[in-house]
Amino acid sequence: MSEQQANDPMHGVPLENIVNNLVEHYGWDELGERIRIRCFNSDPSVKSSLKFLRRTPWARKKVEKLYIATLKS
Repeated sequence: MSEQQANDPMHGVPLENIVNNLVEHYGWDELGERIRIRCFNSDPSVKSSLKFLRRTPWARKKVEKLYIATLKS
C-alpha cells in the first residue's frame, strides 16, 4: 500500500457507507442544512442520493469533505 493511500481516509470507503454514516450521524434534516442539495432535502433516500452523487462530482466532493470533517471530530 502506498503512503498516500495509508493517509487517505477516503481510500476504500464506498460512497454508500459515507452517505449512511452521515445520515446516521446528522439525520436527513441537518445533512440537508449542511449540504444544500435537493436529494438531501426533497424526499431523501440513500438510493436517490447515491444516484445523484455518482453523477455530480462537485456534490460528491462536498459530501466527502463533510465526512472527513465528521471523522476528525
